[in-house]
Amino acid sequence: MTDATTPRRKGKSPIKKIGGRTLKPSTLMMGHGFDPVLSEGALKPPIFLTSTFAFENAAAGKRFFEHITGKRKGPADGLVYSRFNGPNQEILEDRLAVWDGADDALVFSSGMSAIATLLLALVNQNDVIVHSGPLYAATETLIARILSRFGVSFVDFPAGASRKEIDKVLASAQKMAKKKGGKVALVYLESPANPTNALVDVEAVRAARDAAFPGDQKPAIAIDNTFLGPLWQQPIKQGADLVVYSLTKYAGGHSDLVAGGVCGNQSLIDAIRPMRNTIGTICDPNTAWMLLRSLETLELRMTRAGENAAKVCAFLKTHPKVVGLGYLGMIDDPAQQDIYYRHCSGAGSTFSVFIKGGEKESFRFLDALKIAKLAVSLGGTETLASHPAAMTHLSVPEERKKALGITNNLVRISIGIEDPDDLIADFKQALDQV
Repeated sequence: MTDATTPRRKGKSPIKKIGGRTLKPSTLMMGHGFDPVLSEGALKPPIFLTSTFAFENAAAGKRFFEHITGKRKGPADGLVYSRFNGPNQEILEDRLAVWDGADDALVFSSGMSAIATLLLALVNQNDVIVHSGPLYAATETLIARILSRFGVSFVDFPAGASRKEIDKVLASAQKMAKKKGGKVALVYLESPANPTNALVDVEAVRAARDAAFPGDQKPAIAIDNTFLGPLWQQPIKQGADLVVYSLTKYAGGHSDLVAGGVCGNQSLIDAIRPMRNTIGTICDPNTAWMLLRSLETLELRMTRAGENAAKVCAFLKTHPKVVGLGYLGMIDDPAQQDIYYRHCSGAGSTFSVFIKGGEKESFRFLDALKIAKLAVSLGGTETLASHPAAMTHLSVPEERKKALGITNNLVRISIGIEDPDDLIADFKQALDQV
């Protein structure tokens, strides 16, 4: 006779250490979170294309829903419905958390659905958000134009702000929140910033947050880590509570999917999960499966792209048609250098290049490229180039673009894994036509 409390069938306990040695993420990507025994011996997780899951018994169904509805803490210990969870998504979440050393992770249908769900879960009417600038244009729009309709306000500081400047902004946010009858609900960062590559001092933000909010009730620190993560930067180590990703970029890495992720503190993940369950922003099983494939080669792809970027930027830096370069491997500002050395293990492969002239010259350069593709996004195996002021950040008001350094001669480039000498030849011929 079946026990009414029979728990969900589970695989073997995950192996994270051998002989006292902690296994590296690149190793764990090959099997962590999946036991072939549970899938007829399949070496790789199958794609579980189902909308709903059969319960072993009624008591199990009740127990699973207690988790889904929040009556029990943590993730559900069973599968219920594909809007809530699924095998592919759960395996992916286990592996994402490994990279950042996070308690847990959640995956979403896009980077923006991850950000939107996080904000809806943590921010209430009359609350104030503190954020760095610039942010990805859609994130700025969500905070400044959409959440503002519901009484949410924001104050911001430049990405390279000092501790003193951050203290001042937090004090201003506290006054604003008190006046509105709300609270400072969230400190939201993006580092490196899109598209300028400016770095935020996460350690300074954490120290300023803790000083401004000495009690137990502190606004969470969330950071968009898309440009460098998860290989070259793990912001949880510097004091962030949540790390946000567009998994479309380096994690996916092949320009063939759209997805997002949030990793971090268990209590915050537990607060975001019910909102995802309610509004249905989880990623689909096929996308999750594709991401599992991509994570296996993430370190290889990002390493090769980073090496290529270093060679390409060495060429661009000395070219007479290039008047500036926003590449983390060639930082001139001492304060930004300091942040880079403390926070980052690599310079990445996405950077900004400033073309001599303006929009006309930048367009001429972009139109002349033969290997690099003229397209938005980043982090793929192919090299991409775009014009943020006229494309991704077109919706940002002109005055704000000017203040943030998003100029008409700024071109954003994401280097892929092609032969670096071929890429240099392509950029040379394109610059010759400017």
